[in-house]
Amino acid sequence: MEKTVLDCPEPRELAAFYAAVLGMRINEDSGDWVVIGTEPGQRQLAFQRVAPYRAPDWPESQHPQQVHLDIRVDDADTAERQVIALGARRLPGELEGRYRVFADPAGHPFCLVFGRHSA
Repeated sequence: MEKTVLDCPEPRELAAFYAAVLGMRINEDSGDWVVIGTEPGQRQLAFQRVAPYRAPDWPESQHPQQVHLDIRVDDADTAERQVIALGARRLPGELEGRYRVFADPAGHPFCLVFGRHSA
């Protein structure tokens, strides 16, 4: 797999959000296509402009989430404050002691995963 690509209305804004959340940097930016990662050629996440864009509707299934990211964190409370400060919003749904659900600035759901690792 080369990279995972998220559709969005503003690729630069969403790339900046995830770069801050994941500790990555912008590796490629052509306006409508932005790629972040630790280094070119390593694991990367890309963002492409789509118009019109319609965000997933969590937790409803009429317009499903399609894909979401699980981001492992050491301290869920600290990570929650950080992602909210970056523009995320909390969504309904959590498994106490395991994960919390959020939406990124474009509306894609993602989870902060913490606690014990699953086998």
